[in-house]
Amino acid sequence: MSFYTSLNGLKNAQTDLGVIAHNIANVETTGFKKSGTTFADVVASSAQTDPRMVKGIGATLESITQNFTLGPIEQTGASLDVAITGDGFFTMRSADSGKTIYTRNGSFGIDDPGFITDGTNRLQVLPTDANGNVTSTTPVDAQIAPLNGAGAEFAGVTVAANGIVSASYADGSVETVGTIALASFIAPTGLKQIGSSNWESTGISGAARYGTPGSGQYGSLLSGAIERSNVDIAEELVGLITAQRNFQANAKAIDTATQISQTVINLRT
Repeated sequence: MSFYTSLNGLKNAQTDLGVIAHNIANVETTGFKKSGTTFADVVASSAQTDPRMVKGIGATLESITQNFTLGPIEQTGASLDVAITGDGFFTMRSADSGKTIYTRNGSFGIDDPGFITDGTNRLQVLPTDANGNVTSTTPVDAQIAPLNGAGAEFAGVTVAANGIVSASYADGSVETVGTIALASFIAPTGLKQIGSSNWESTGISGAARYGTPGSGQYGSLLSGAIERSNVDIAEELVGLITAQRNFQANAKAIDTATQISQTVINLRT
């Protein structure tokens, strides 16, 4: 029994090492959120077992939980680099599949048709009237017209703290594109990681609820900045040493059990 108990310990330590290694590898990934492992003890007993005689049989992985604390904010100066200074996720939509995904990576640009994208997916905004009032709670693609009604060419774009995206034109006019739609979830730790600092909603996370930056639970936006990874390299290195020691201890327990088994076998010789 001790072999299997220690083997589970080795597997758990290996999982812990893998999660820590993944965190360290993404210390420079924009919008990345670190993960942590949670373990639970395993016991086996029956209704007739004396509770004072129940012996544990090791540990098992209970969950790998994401940590959505705010990462450091880095100033970049680019108008379409946007950081959320609180809770919420940017809402993105794939032009090819129509799938909606969520991210904390606010490094955006403008493609040839005028859509604000992350290179693959289109940023979603809430439709807004000329006065900045939201007219619908259904997100749509953020698209900037290359020419305004007077035929003047697009000159630049700004993002306000309340999420209003404004396009300026060569004739000095300014047009409102929309208000960036931020998403929130009842259980964000239930979001499914799909890579590139993107997430999908699941039955655990619940459906997305949309709102405007700086209102209610949603954080304000900071233009000209991005949110860096929230991985603390010093904390991860300490965890790496701990996981390594746990692995070594379980390996030593297997070695000890092997020696005991060999001693018992040798009693007959």
